[in-house]
This record gives sequence, C-alpha cells and structure tokens, in this order.
Amino acid sequence: MGKTVLISGGGIAGPALAFWLRRAGFEPTVVELATGPRPGGQTVDLRGVSRTVAERMGLLAAIKERQLHELGMEYVRADGSRAAAMPVEMLDGTGPVAEIEILRGDLAGILADATSEVEYLYGDSIAQLDQDATGVDVTFASGTRRRFDLVVGADGVHSRVRRLAFGPHDRFVQHLGGYTSYFTVEAPEDLKHWMKIYTAPGGRWVALRPDHDPRFAKALLSFRSPVITYDYRDVQAQKALLRERFSGLGWHTQPLLAGLTTADDFYFDSLSRVAVPEWSQGRVALVGDAGYCGSPMAGHGTALALVGAYVLAGELATDGDHARAFAAYQRRLQAYVDQRMELAPGGIKMAMPMTTAGIRYRDLMMRVITSKPFLGLLKAKPDVLELPDYSAGRPLRVAAEQAE
Repeated sequence: MGKTVLISGGGIAGPALAFWLRRAGFEPTVVELATGPRPGGQTVDLRGVSRTVAERMGLLAAIKERQLHELGMEYVRADGSRAAAMPVEMLDGTGPVAEIEILRGDLAGILADATSEVEYLYGDSIAQLDQDATGVDVTFASGTRRRFDLVVGADGVHSRVRRLAFGPHDRFVQHLGGYTSYFTVEAPEDLKHWMKIYTAPGGRWVALRPDHDPRFAKALLSFRSPVITYDYRDVQAQKALLRERFSGLGWHTQPLLAGLTTADDFYFDSLSRVAVPEWSQGRVALVGDAGYCGSPMAGHGTALALVGAYVLAGELATDGDHARAFAAYQRRLQAYVDQRMELAPGGIKMAMPMTTAGIRYRDLMMRVITSKPFLGLLKAKPDVLELPDYSAGRPLRVAAEQAE
C-alpha cells in the first residue's frame, strides 16, 4: 500500500485523519473548498471515547482552554419562564449538553494548528476521481491533476467524494422531516451559561447557546417540514424563508430574526441522516458525516468524526493492504456508529411538537424524568466501542509517548 492519501474536507474528521496518518508515516493532503479554517459555527461536544482520542492526540488541554462552560439545557415558554430543564451533571456530562462543549470553529482551528505540517489545498475541491488497481487520478476544480494512493471523503453530509465514488446523494441521505440554521447574534439576555430553547406550535424551535463573549450568543432556528426546494447558494433567500416561518413568535424570536441581516456565519441545511452500507469502494473510503451521520438531532457527530478518523488511520497503519484495512475499520466501528446514530425517543416529533398540547406534554415528561424518583433510571448508554491502542509496537504513537 502506498503512502499518499488525499482527504477531502478540512473540518473535523479530515484534519483529525491527517493528524494520525502523518504520525503513522503517511503523506496526507487535505483539500478544502473554503479559503481557510472556518471560524465560529455551532457548539459541539466531546464525550466518552472521543475524549480519549483527544487525550491521545495531546489536544485535550488546548480544547479545555477554549471550551464553553454550559450548565445544561432549559426549555422556556414564550414569556421566558422555565418549563423544564436538564442540568449537565444529571447524566454525568453525557446528556444533551456535555461536560466539554466547544465551538466547532475553535475545535477545527486546534486541529489545523496540530496539522500545520500537512499540505492543505484551500479554495479547491475534487471534480473527478478515476481509480485503478494502483492508485487514484484526481482532477481538481482548479484544473490541477494529481495521483494519490488513496482518497478519503471527510466532506460532510453533502459529500462530493461520496457522490463521485459511491452514487447519488438520495441513495444515502434520508430527510428526517426538518431544517435547521445557526448564526451569531447579540445576546438578547444573560443566558447565565444555559442553553435555552423556546418551542412554538407548528414544530418551530428557537434556541440560544452561550458564546465566549457574553455580549453574543449562538442562535438556532429549526422547523419541521417535508423536503423543500431552495438554492443552497442563495443565503438571502434562506434568511427570507426563516423570517417567514418564524415571524410573530414570542420570547427572543424577533431580535434573532433582526440579527439575521448582519450575521456573517449563517448556516442552513436539512435535518438529515446519512447511512452508507459499505464505507469504502476500491481505494476510496468515507469518514465522519460523509459515511455515517445521525443528524444534529442525534448529536455525536464530532465524536464519530474523531473516533472514525482514529480507527481508520490505525487500521491503515496496521495492515499494509488498504482493502483489509478499510474492512477492519468498518467492522471495528460499526456497532459504535449504529449506537451513536440513534435518535432520542420520539425523534423530531417529541423535540418539536406541532401543537401547544404536544409542547406541554414534552415539557411535563422532561420534568418527570428529571425529578428525584426517576434520577436513578436516567442513565446514558456507555460507548459500545473498546478503543484500540494502535501505538504498541507500531509507528503510530500518541503525543504523550513522543514527549517521553
């Protein structure tokens, strides 16, 4: 097996994979459509085995320096009063709000710094893949052509690598009945380190999460809907759609809609699940959201990206045959992926009820399960994956071992 690996995607999974591959003696190259690491973004978390991976990368201290200190999740009514809440300690940091929360852009920046010696091709993307028995010829959108031993798609739900090597988007992506957006706004109130969520009839969700600067907050607007047609390149049309859907609602909805105008980190997409039966095709493989994603409603996307990158790199470093390594990667990780792609009970219907009665019922259930009589029953499932140690007797070594 050769050593050159092209990774499409410079978010979380791509740089994490490049980190471990370089440690194992490979020559990774990362191609990213954006012109550089993307700042901001939504809040993501580390928990369970993903925290262990971050420790083995030697990055946990840097992550903790940038983490957001959230106290938990709180459902509020239109007047701002509390309807139900789940503090972070209730599930030992494994609930909807985890012990370690960090902005996606901050984590991506830490990973970019940790892979500063890796070749990054910013402002470009893969236009065509042609693989044969010995490698993959890649044509980039810029017109450049290069040959690599392997190609990995770490380019998210709308993966171009998956489309080129595995098949059309609709074959692997399932719409879950909703859309979501997030962006930064001036904080309309002191959140006191809580994630706050207001739910309105019609399956509409208005949420705020703390930012590093208390003057600002991360806003989330989500709504239930069958598939709608929109231009993903037309940000102004997407903002207009949100104004129409959320007009007239209570709590802080109107200041958030006003903040849409100047938001320069706006993101809008469907709530979708990605399930690819086979994560590799020949010399091309997938990692993270490109191959397995339970949607933002399931969470764990960052965990799956970090753990998936670690296992994929580890298996490639262990076995000199890429086909066996790809198969071992999926075999070892499949149960964990299946576990972490599961939606919470009730799915989108419970999270975003359509009626006032449904909202009250959900809040009541939250109060019941978080009350003292039920606390012992409320336990998060431990990760089913026993994280391998690929460092023993192999070229793959963690940061702590190198420091020794």
